[in-house]
Amino acid sequence: VGCEDGSVQLFHVVPGGVQYERSLERQQGRVLCLAWHPSGARIATGSVDHLRVLDIASGRAVQRIMVNYHSPKGKTPECVVWSVAFLASGAVASADSFGRLQFWDWDTGTLLESHAVGASAALSLAVSEEEDSIVVGTSAGATYQFQLLPVKMGSQEKRWVRTKPFQYHTHDVRAVAHSPTALISGGLDGQLVIRPLMERVQKKGYEAALRKFTFPHRRLVSCARKARLLLFQFSQHLELWRLGSTNESGKDGEVLPVCRVPEHLVQLKSKGPEHIYCSCVSPCGGWIAYSTASRFHLYRVHYEGDGVSIEKVPNVPKLPLPAYQLQCSADSSSLFVASDEGSVHVLQLLEPGGCKHLHTLRPPSGTPEAVYLLAPSADGNWLAAASGDWEIHVYSLKRFKHHCVVPMYSCAVTALAIHPVTNNLVIAYADQQLFEFSIPEKQYTAWSRTVQNDGLHKAWLERDSPITHIAFNPKNPSHILLHDVYMFCVLDKSLPLPDDSASLMNQSALKQLPATARKRQLHAFKICKKFQPLLFADLLDENCLVMVERPIMDIKTQLPPAIQQKKFGT
Repeated sequence: VGCEDGSVQLFHVVPGGVQYERSLERQQGRVLCLAWHPSGARIATGSVDHLRVLDIASGRAVQRIMVNYHSPKGKTPECVVWSVAFLASGAVASADSFGRLQFWDWDTGTLLESHAVGASAALSLAVSEEEDSIVVGTSAGATYQFQLLPVKMGSQEKRWVRTKPFQYHTHDVRAVAHSPTALISGGLDGQLVIRPLMERVQKKGYEAALRKFTFPHRRLVSCARKARLLLFQFSQHLELWRLGSTNESGKDGEVLPVCRVPEHLVQLKSKGPEHIYCSCVSPCGGWIAYSTASRFHLYRVHYEGDGVSIEKVPNVPKLPLPAYQLQCSADSSSLFVASDEGSVHVLQLLEPGGCKHLHTLRPPSGTPEAVYLLAPSADGNWLAAASGDWEIHVYSLKRFKHHCVVPMYSCAVTALAIHPVTNNLVIAYADQQLFEFSIPEKQYTAWSRTVQNDGLHKAWLERDSPITHIAFNPKNPSHILLHDVYMFCVLDKSLPLPDDSASLMNQSALKQLPATARKRQLHAFKICKKFQPLLFADLLDENCLVMVERPIMDIKTQLPPAIQQKKFGT
C-alpha cells in the first residue's frame, strides 16, 4: 500500500482481511502509484517528478529516477506519475501528466523509450500477461494500445509502437485492464468498455463483440408488491417510494392520468463512509434491511394513515459481513442473508419489531465463494442460492436441509427465480442461455431440454447486456418475464421458439398482418424496447407492471465538464 506520507507498507493477506507486516523506507512526497516486479523482489513507485525502486528484502530504495526535465529558462511544471508497471525484463513503464508513456531501466536509471500518447495526461496503464502489449488510458477519454514489435521483418530487436487508438469515453479513463483477448477500460463517465482484440479471438461470437456497460449487473431496486412500494438503493442512502395509481383505462401506447401521484415516504441515510452493498424491502412493506462492508441494519416501518414512522431493530444477530444479497420470504416472515463460503443465514422477523437467527444453510461439499443471488419460492418451501463458483444449491426451508444442486454450467448466473405455481427454477446465464430446472424432480424440464436441443435465436445470444431479473405471471403460468438494461421480454413457453431466419422483434410487423397470417408467424419471444435504460421491472398484480428507468442524461449532468477537443471543420 502506497501512502500519503511517502511510505510503502506491506500487509499479509489472511482469511477475512489483511495483517500489517512492516513499512519500507519512507520517501519524500506522496506515493501515487506502485507495481510489483513479477518476481516479488522489488516494487516500483511513482510520485511527483520521481520514480523509485524499493528492494523488499532490505526495505530500502535502490534506485531513484527523475522523470521531469528541467527548463533552463524558468520554473518547470510538475510531472505527476499516475501509473507504473514493472516488467519482467527489468524495465519500468510509467504514464504521466505530460501525456507520455516512458520505459526506464531500473538498474541504471536511464530512459529506454519515450512515446507521446496525446495532448492530455496519461492516467492509467496495464500490461498483457505476455508483456507484448500495453493499454494506456488518458484524461481525454481515449485509450491507446502499444505493442512490442520487431524493428524489421526477421529482426530480433523490438520496439514499442502505438498501434490502436480508441475513443469510447467522454471523461478521464482512470482504470484499464488487459485480458488475453480484450482491452478493458473504466471511465469517470461511469462506463465500462470491453474492446476485443480481433487477432486474438479464435472465432466470431460473444467474445468478438464490443461491449459497453453503464449500470451494475445487480439489483438496485426492490419492490414490496402487496404494499405497492419501491426501495431505491443509492451509494450511501435508501429511498422508499409509494407508487402512484390511476382509475382510467386506455389503448396501447396511451399515457393515463393519475389519481394519486408517486410519494416519497422515507430517506434512510447510512452512517460512515462505507457504501451500501445490498438492500431489500419486505413484500408487506413493513421491514427494510441493508448491509455495508462492516454493518448490517434492520428497520421496522409503521404506516399510520398518510404518515410513516421508522425504528431501528435492536439486538440484531451478529452475522459474518458483508452480506452479498438480502431477500425476504413471500409472507414477510423470514429474511435470507447471503454470506461468505456458500452460506445463507435465515432470520425470523418477529412482531412488533425484532428478529432471531433460525438457521445457517451451507452446501454439503463446501465452497470458498460467497453467495450472490437468492431466490425463495412463493410457498415458502424452497430457496435457491447461486455462489461465485457458478454452482446453484437448492435448500428445503421446511427441514432446513440441502435438497439438490443444479448441474453446473460453464458460465456465471445473472438471474434466477422460482415459479410460484410449478416450483420450477428458471436460470439466466451471462452467455444469454436460459434453463428451467424442476426442483421437485431434481432435473431439467422438457421445455428446457427443447431449448438446448433447438438453440436460442442468434440475435438473442448476441445481446451484450445480461438478464438481471426474472418474474412470472400467476394468471398465465406459461409466461416468463425477463429484462436487461435495454429490453423487457415476455417469454411464452406455449409458443414455438424462433429460428434464425425469423425476426426476433416482430411485434410491430405482426400488428399489420391478418389474424391467420399472424398465427403462423407467432413465436415465444415478445420484446419491448420502449423503456431504457431499465433498472427494474416486476409484476405488481395480474394487471399492473412496474418499470424503473434511469436516464443516462441524469448521470451525465452530474459529471464535471469534459476536456474540449478541437474537431476538424469546426
